[in-house]
Amino acid sequence: MITPTKGIAPDRCLLAVGAQVLLQLDEPRTVSQAWARLKSWRADQAHTSPVSFEWFVLALDILFAMGAVELDQDVLVARSKNAAPSER
Repeated sequence: MITPTKGIAPDRCLLAVGAQVLLQLDEPRTVSQAWARLKSWRADQAHTSPVSFEWFVLALDILFAMGAVELDQDVLVARSKNAAPSER
């Protein structure tokens, strides 16, 4: 699920979908905006492997666990790779 396998296409594994989500977070966006942009981007890039909203949310979970995104006042924000980890 997290990485490509025999049953999970490389463009559909959670790390790849997470990277695709990060591409959509060039500025803070709501979850709905990020989802809409991801669907549009995948169509523009001719990715035919289906990605459901649930799969999108799992990718967000992975990104959050890695400290790559955070939710700030109901808006998704991509964290800088040089930023110090936030205190929880």
